[in-house]
Amino acid sequence: MPSIFTKIISGEIPAHKVAETTDFLAFLDINPLRLGHVLVIPKTEIDYIFDIEDDLYIKMMLFAKIVAKAIKVAIPCIKVGVAVIGLEVPHAHVHLIPMNTVSDMDFSKAKLKPTELELNEIALKILDAMAEVSK
Repeated sequence: MPSIFTKIISGEIPAHKVAETTDFLAFLDINPLRLGHVLVIPKTEIDYIFDIEDDLYIKMMLFAKIVAKAIKVAIPCIKVGVAVIGLEVPHAHVHLIPMNTVSDMDFSKAKLKPTELELNEIALKILDAMAEVSK
């Protein structure tokens, strides 16, 4: 059975995409820890991140680096944190989270519930920043 992320890749489920290549997709987490929380996934459905073939893994992390730079431009923060948890969805993914304190990366905290309008605005800011950092 395809994961929810595979359904996002195929367009069966909508997402607020902020970057995409032939191999990867980055989109907003709809239940973020902080506004601007992005998930980066390979388009190939692989459950465990360390099962990804080396070349694809390296490309994914480089893709995540570009997206993180755009997040930092778009969302006021000190740094963009990176986390790989991988328990909630059986599809490898990297969390990119704008952070000002260590507690901004605390996954035990209650998640935010941004509106569709807020998600659209944040996605547009990151998309605009992607154009800036990709120059």
